[in-house]
Amino acid sequence: MEDDVSDEIEDDDYEEEEDFAKLYEASIKDLKEREVVSGSVIGITDDGVLVDVGYKSEGMIPRKQFEDENGELTVGVGDEVEVFLEKKEDAEGLIYLSKEKADKMKVWNDIGKAYDDNKPVSGKIISRIKGGLTVDIGVKAFLPGSQVDIRPIRNLDRLVGEEFFFKIIKFNPRRGNVVLSRRVLLEDERESKKEETLKVLEEGSVMEGVVKNITDYGAFIDLGGIDGLLHITDLSWGRLQHPSEIITVGDTVNVKVLKFDREKERVSLGMKQLTEDPWELV
Repeated sequence: MEDDVSDEIEDDDYEEEEDFAKLYEASIKDLKEREVVSGSVIGITDDGVLVDVGYKSEGMIPRKQFEDENGELTVGVGDEVEVFLEKKEDAEGLIYLSKEKADKMKVWNDIGKAYDDNKPVSGKIISRIKGGLTVDIGVKAFLPGSQVDIRPIRNLDRLVGEEFFFKIIKFNPRRGNVVLSRRVLLEDERESKKEETLKVLEEGSVMEGVVKNITDYGAFIDLGGIDGLLHITDLSWGRLQHPSEIITVGDTVNVKVLKFDREKERVSLGMKQLTEDPWELV
């Protein structure tokens, strides 16, 4: 009788242990290697940060991966973090985690989303290379020389250190290849301005423009998405040897629309027509 009772107790204990084992297994996340997972910081030492991702064991990540550029720790116990699961368990039963790789993967995901959604990204030009420029958008990307501006730029070196918005025109994460264009955005912006300018552009109107280019025979004025020619003979009532005598590239000027061919989008401009002809006053 006592033996039967003892056997029943042992059976109950075994079943209870089995139930706990099942509950424990069920509580473990179905994690996949080579993916970004969420975890919680449960400990910090001089060497690393201990992160629990809901697996059988925790992972220790080098402390440096959580430090900012000044060496200050950016997380505390209890903080939620995203980490990259490299390997579930090693020989000692620990899992391999990486904060750096999670950050890089997030950058690549953000770039991929911007590419899919056709949205511009911000970046800083960091160096001149053969055929164009290198841009930092979180990862290094290539900006071909032909895609820097609407018009060719002779000295690309002067753009190093400058920040702009770019459109991603090629994206291949497997090869780590990202190609950018600034020209496409500038063309879109110019086209939008052009539509607005055409609504108010008419012969006889006075408009404000920016000197875009100067030649021996005159200057091209950007009226807002559309250029007009300001001939040297319409710059001044006096005689000029060259337009640069009174205007320079980048100047903001007021001009009068002398002729406008809407079909061909050709505009002739004048500056002297904004003042009285001094010869008529004689």
